[in-house]
Amino acid sequence: MPKPISEVRKPEILEAAFQAIKKHGLPMPSYDHISKEADMSRQLIRHYFPTPESLMVALADALASKYRELLTTGILEAKATERLSLFLDFYFNFLSRKDLKKPADDQVYDALFSLAAGSSALKMNLHDQYSELQWTIAYEVQISNPGLSQNACREIGHLFVSLMYGHWKMVASLGFSESYNKVTRAALDRIIQSYLARYDDPDSV
Repeated sequence: MPKPISEVRKPEILEAAFQAIKKHGLPMPSYDHISKEADMSRQLIRHYFPTPESLMVALADALASKYRELLTTGILEAKATERLSLFLDFYFNFLSRKDLKKPADDQVYDALFSLAAGSSALKMNLHDQYSELQWTIAYEVQISNPGLSQNACREIGHLFVSLMYGHWKMVASLGFSESYNKVTRAALDRIIQSYLARYDDPDSV
């Protein structure tokens, strides 16, 4: 079934917004920059996205959807014992398969986080995205380490999100060496091992 005409050009506009942020940074990308990237009129872009906020929320959704698509492909092909490593390696760009490369979108995510300070809709969108990621990692940690409690797995999920986001903010946005990918990735393995060695579960007190 063909997409409605009103949906056809949205992907082009979102890609143009992505490129405009990468090139021009903040504040909210101007319709002039986006129209130039998309090679379409400002009026047409405003038809699809009447406000810059609605455009940024849609861009955040599009970025998250790409991650889900890539990770779903990898999970369907991986064994249960390999899934956690696949997740962690994906987020630190260690997978050799070209079809499972982490998107180069960290500068744009940084911009979205900055914009979220003044946009409750964008803040909630990103909150939900990262909450979903935390729970997904917690689930994969528990599948790979069934001896760990749910509390421990949730904590590891939180630590993963914190380390991953902070890591890419430094590497992608501030220009730190990508050799630190190995440092942060190895740190996550050590964190999981430390939980396996000892974890004082607050629910057991």
